[in-house]
Amino acid sequence: MKEMIGKASAKVRNTVERGAVKKFAEAVGDVHPIYLDEEVGKKSRFGENIAPPTFARVFDYGVIEGLNMPNKGLIHGEQIYHYERPLLVGEDVYCYAKVSDYYEKPGALGNMGFVVLENNGEDKDGKTIFTSKSIVILSEAYRKVQQV
Repeated sequence: MKEMIGKASAKVRNTVERGAVKKFAEAVGDVHPIYLDEEVGKKSRFGENIAPPTFARVFDYGVIEGLNMPNKGLIHGEQIYHYERPLLVGEDVYCYAKVSDYYEKPGALGNMGFVVLENNGEDKDGKTIFTSKSIVILSEAYRKVQQV
């Protein structure tokens, strides 16, 4: 897995769609008017509705070639978001993922692998809107099967 450090996906264009923001806000139980009410959005300092902070989780970040981790059997260790500014409803966001680190630590059931993934979102001019970091934990059993 160490050979994956530094590898990144190509940028993928995502749109912050009003309907998707509404569904997301309802799903997480945060129906603040800044997300949903167009008049509130227009009168806000942003001039538009914004998306909830964790909305970026639904974006497509592309595929990092050679990084083959299944959707099942992994342990989600941590998720951190950093925003330069909110996501505006209607805007396009160009997203990509990158493997920033891999390390191992001993655990009760053997060595655990820790994959640090960065997700990034930029505006059309390439300026950073947000970054997020997630840590995915690979158990000893998973690592043996995958020969990580």
